[in-house]
Amino acid sequence: MVGRIEPASNVVLLVRLGPDGRYAVHKPVAGERRLWDFPDGTLAGREVAAFLVSEAGGWDVVPRTVLRSGPYGTGSTQLWIGVPGTPLTSVAAVVPAAEVPDGWVASFSAQDEQERELTVIHESAADVRSLAVLDAVLNNSDRKGAHVARDDAGCLWGFDHGVTCHVDPKLRTVLWGFVGARIEPADSERLDRLLAAARVGGELRKSLSAHLTEPEVEALIGRARRLRHTGVMPGPAPGWPSVPWPPL
Repeated sequence: MVGRIEPASNVVLLVRLGPDGRYAVHKPVAGERRLWDFPDGTLAGREVAAFLVSEAGGWDVVPRTVLRSGPYGTGSTQLWIGVPGTPLTSVAAVVPAAEVPDGWVASFSAQDEQERELTVIHESAADVRSLAVLDAVLNNSDRKGAHVARDDAGCLWGFDHGVTCHVDPKLRTVLWGFVGARIEPADSERLDRLLAAARVGGELRKSLSAHLTEPEVEALIGRARRLRHTGVMPGPAPGWPSVPWPPL
């Protein structure tokens, strides 16, 4: 173990993997704080489930994540992207109201402490749109701006999927700039691949069942089917906060 990553609501540890010296993030189940709307001790498994879904559909935006024993016990272990201590490139930002640069899209309006009007924006790139589709499938309840970034090669990565895959609609994200947009053909194909892989008796179905309840697996598949059928990016769910805190 290298050390604890601060700040974080749960215990998050930076660890070194084997002789190759690569780094990873280890989130032990024992370090998960209790949540009112998610069962205790399930966040690590949801991290792994998000990786499995990303891989099965061909999104390939969640770093390799496994459940394994580590400091403070069993937890999710995810490959570290980039170099510890060196920030990745954010794809979300806050700008003065209505000042949205080319290649970006407005997500929602906000105010600062002086009540100045601001706009939260994010990239409109195809891979960011694709990640928003994956988030809708996963029912991601915590897509902060800091949870999605580009590495030095420009590849997009999404992190922190512990509060995903609930049976109730809980999508909460900063990537609302795509609401109502048509789902691109490439993402329709990803949804098709995911649905094919998640068939009853298939390996993905078995793997997901090791980390999620059967109703949660069925709900995930149902969300993918609805997205494929409607072909439209969803909006916020009524009666549920649509933006994580803090947003970025």
